[in-house]
Amino acid sequence: MPQIWMTYDELGALCGCGATEARDRAIHLSLDRRKSRDGATRVKLDLALTAKFFASVREADLDLDCAIEALHNTHRQMAELLAPSELHNRRGVA
Repeated sequence: MPQIWMTYDELGALCGCGATEARDRAIHLSLDRRKSRDGATRVKLDLALTAKFFASVREADLDLDCAIEALHNTHRQMAELLAPSELHNRRGVA
């Protein structure tokens, strides 16, 4: 299982709360905490929080996939709209 370490702000964003509540939650769950070289304290996610993190990443990927599909559909629609006028312009030139 991979180790995922998050700041209190990141953990709060994952859990839908603020950094202070995330800190309290980390203490309550007895999660490993360490001060990083950048001075921020990071919390090692347990199995349940790791699963929640991976689920949030999958949701983001689905949103991105939907956005890409919408962009492709828009491109296809625009290409279809341009196709008849291009044929008309070519006929007029010939």
